Amino acid sequence: MVYAISEGSTRQRLRVGMVGGGQGAFIGAVHRLAMRLDDQIVLVAGALSSRPENAAASAAEIGIAPERSYADYREMARAEAVRPDGIDAVVIVTPNHLHAPVATAFLEAGIDVICDKPLSTTLTEAEALVVLARAKNRRFVVTLNNTGYAMVRQAREMVAAGELGRLVSVHGAYIQDWLTKPIDADGQKQAEWRTDPARAGQSAVLADIGVHAFNLASYISGREAEAVSADLFTAVPGRRLDDNAHVLVRWTGGVRGTILASQTSPGHYNDLSVRLYGENAGLEWSGARPEELRFSRYGEETRTLVRGGHGSTEESRRVSRMPAAHPEGYIEAFANFYRDAADIIRAHRAGVAVDPARAAQVPDVVDGARGVKFVAAAVDSNSAGGAWTPARFGG
Repeated sequence: MVYAISEGSTRQRLRVGMVGGGQGAFIGAVHRLAMRLDDQIVLVAGALSSRPENAAASAAEIGIAPERSYADYREMARAEAVRPDGIDAVVIVTPNHLHAPVATAFLEAGIDVICDKPLSTTLTEAEALVVLARAKNRRFVVTLNNTGYAMVRQAREMVAAGELGRLVSVHGAYIQDWLTKPIDADGQKQAEWRTDPARAGQSAVLADIGVHAFNLASYISGREAEAVSADLFTAVPGRRLDDNAHVLVRWTGGVRGTILASQTSPGHYNDLSVRLYGENAGLEWSGARPEELRFSRYGEETRTLVRGGHGSTEESRRVSRMPAAHPEGYIEAFANFYRDAADIIRAHRAGVAVDPARAAQVPDVVDGARGVKFVAAAVDSNSAGGAWTPARFGG
């Protein structure tokens, strides 16, 4: 029997715990909103902060029972692993430097993992997580959540179906302006840790947003990065890590392209986009207009394809929640990711096979490691004056 994803309404909810995401955090609340949308996941435990008083207050605020609020993630992994009603998976929403140690503790305890990006701060850690997840036979997904948009799924299907012809170039970009001023030096919490090498890793801008652009470009195109030539720089004097990255990419199959990431570009709040060009047609998607694809056949007028409209693909229809012109956005896309992840983990724990085509829609630990490899290769290339540097993950 092959398990068909998205039949979750007839199944028991997936029990999860969360590490990080307490009061004063940003992304943890977003994860909680997304996982609740389909009512397939219930949050029952947490180590929500490294400060015990904040962990307890945060747990009380979102309804976690006091006995399942933990002061330390290692304690949580041990305790939940032996409870008859213990968690099925852990959701990791800590700063980057804790992703690998927290994931390791829960994998060792036999608990599946849902981890925020980037997978880790070093390639060595990423490689070790791939090996451990396989050794423990645990499902490990990475919340490269923009893959949940219906029109991103449609773009992937269109490329795979050959509607662009032979691919020539693939470009991803993520442009913001929130770090244009030195707010990290002024102690702004989200900026301060993201520009700290000890917590963010080798690169700030690539680890924070560049991996999203990289993942989407790879996800839609079906190509992996073979080599990169990178120019990373810091626009704000005194900032400890880069806030801009211009990366040339040689994708597999002879495809060329770029990844652009900036957090100091005034006028851009959250500008994520992907552009793919083939011998016959071009395809463009923008997070600012997530319900649309711009499809251009050479020699013909450009068409705007709309989510839920005529010409929607099978996968796009599957993950659409509303009819066309009833807008869907970021949380719905994030919820699509969580719904599929929950179905995959639930099936795996039940010993039921998952349709590989469906499972491939959800980025896993190898996809996460590819992102870490991309960041490491870009940093190495930049240090070598932009020299072409191997970027393909071999795990």
